[in-house]
Amino acid sequence: MHIAIAGNIGSGKTTLTKMLAAHYGWTPRFESVDYNPYLADFYEDMERWSFNLQIYFLNKRFKDVVEISKCKEVIIQDRTIYEDARIFAPNLHGMGLMSSRDFENYSDLFDLMMSLVSKPDLLIYLKSSIPNLVSQIQKRGREYEKSIRIDYLTGLNERYENWIRNYDGKLLVIDADNIKFGNREEDFAKVTEMIDNELFGLFPQQ
Repeated sequence: MHIAIAGNIGSGKTTLTKMLAAHYGWTPRFESVDYNPYLADFYEDMERWSFNLQIYFLNKRFKDVVEISKCKEVIIQDRTIYEDARIFAPNLHGMGLMSSRDFENYSDLFDLMMSLVSKPDLLIYLKSSIPNLVSQIQKRGREYEKSIRIDYLTGLNERYENWIRNYDGKLLVIDADNIKFGNREEDFAKVTEMIDNELFGLFPQQ
């Protein structure tokens, strides 16, 4: 089984991935951030490094999806391959930070990859406002994230909402502004109850 967590930068994906992996005994797959050779350069000069960064993420994420499809364990994944192509790359292109030529090349490659893999068995979306995202980003204090622009985060959030509105797979939306699963045990219990209902309910969706 493949469970995936989606959400904007700072929404709590990694925290929730770790907590759910520990709670259910699932195997976690984390986003490659700390060892990404392009990320710091990208935040300093988005236009120059946008295509390189997105191709790096797409390559890593596709490898993960292929490995997950062959795995017999329950995998919980921190961020999905769909977010790269449906959120981040279009946002960069829309902001004029990725050329049309690079975006079309990227999109063609993504479409080819998606013809070879399946959707997650459950997608968990962490819905969050911009103030909450900014607060969380400041708390974790990553040096390379200090230069993230508010208009960049806002553009991502708008695309997340549009993508989720049209997502046709099994979906669970969590209000990350009000359900503080990382800080309150009762809120984490709410999350696991929602997941239990989706995956193990009396009449689970087919």
